[in-house]
Amino acid sequence: VEIDTACQVAVVEPGALNAEVKAAAAEEGLWYPPDPSSYEICSIGGNIATNAGGLCCVKYGVTTDYVLGLDVVLADGTLVVLGGKRIKDVAGLSLMKLFVGSEGTLGVVTRAVLRLVPEQGARSTLVAWFATVDAAAHAVVAVRRTMRPSMLELMDQASINAVEDFRAMGLDRSSGALLVAQSDAPGGARGDESEVIRAACEAAGATEVFLTDDAGEGEQFVAARRIAFHAIEARGSLLLEDVGVPVPMLPRLLGRIAEVATTYQVEIPVVAHAGDGNTHPIIVYDAADPESVKRAREAFEAVMACAIALGGTITGEHGVGRTKRHALPAQLGPDVMALNHRIKHALDPDGILNPGAVL
Repeated sequence: VEIDTACQVAVVEPGALNAEVKAAAAEEGLWYPPDPSSYEICSIGGNIATNAGGLCCVKYGVTTDYVLGLDVVLADGTLVVLGGKRIKDVAGLSLMKLFVGSEGTLGVVTRAVLRLVPEQGARSTLVAWFATVDAAAHAVVAVRRTMRPSMLELMDQASINAVEDFRAMGLDRSSGALLVAQSDAPGGARGDESEVIRAACEAAGATEVFLTDDAGEGEQFVAARRIAFHAIEARGSLLLEDVGVPVPMLPRLLGRIAEVATTYQVEIPVVAHAGDGNTHPIIVYDAADPESVKRAREAFEAVMACAIALGGTITGEHGVGRTKRHALPAQLGPDVMALNHRIKHALDPDGILNPGAVL
C-alpha cells in the first residue's frame, strides 16, 4: 500500500486488505470510507470485484466512488491501464467503471488507485429502539427525506437476539427493532443532525432514544451491528440475501420478508444498511433436513422476487456470483441481458474469466 498525500490517493495491489488501506491512510491523516462489515479480512480486489459498500455508504458512497485508476489484465493477456491519480477525466469511454462490480468476469485487476478523503471527524451516535420493524423502517424514510447521516443501520428482533446469544452486549431483547445512526457533521451541525434523527425516530414511535458523543459508547453499538452475521451463523446454515429497494419502499420490503418467513416456515433475521435501502435478510435452515433446505431455497427466491417487484435489486453489494445468476434476467430483462453477454463476449470470447459467475 502506497499513500500519496499530495494527491490524496492510495496505490494498492488487489490482495491488500481493506483494513490495511484504512490504517495506512490514517497514518497520514486520511481516510478510505468504504467499510464492509468484513473490512478487517476482505481484500481490495474483492471489494472492487463486487463494488462493496458498508456501513458508511449512505453518506460516503461505495467502492466505485473511490476508484480513480485500475490496471487490468484482459483475457488475451493485454495489460490495460485505466485512469490514474487525476480526479477528472472524460477521455474516451468510461471503461474503468465497467470492471468495478464485474466479479472478475471481464479482467483481472492487478493494481488500483483509490481516492482518499480527510479523516472523519468526531461522531455522535444515536440508538433508537422500536416495538416493530415497520416503525423503524418508517423512521428511516423520514430521516432520509431530509438528510444523509453518516450511518443508518437497522437490526430486527431476531438479529438482536442472535447477537445477545452470541456475545452479551446489553441489547434489549424485547424490542422489535433497533436503529443505529451516526452524524459526523462538523461543529454544531452534528448536534443539529442528531436532533433531526431523534425527532424522526420519536415521531415514528420509538420507545427509547439514546444519544452519545462518546466514541467508545457509540462503537459498542456499531460493533453489535458488525458481528450480526457471525452471530446468526451460529444458529444454523445460512442463505444470505442482499436485496435493495428505493428507500421509500423499505417498510414494504421488510413487511414482505416477514410474510415470506411465515409462508415458508423459516427464520429470516434481517440486518440492513437501512439508509440506502440495502437489506440483508439471512435465511436460517437445517442443511441436514431436505425439507428445511427446500423451504429455505423457496424463501430465497421469494425474497428476490419481492425486491424486484418493489423496483429494487437482487443484490446491492455482494454481487450475483453463481447463486443468483439464474435470477438476473428477471431484474434486467432480455435486452439488458443481451447487452451484458455482448460485452462479456467482446472481452472474454472463450469464457475463461470466472466461468459460471454472473452471466
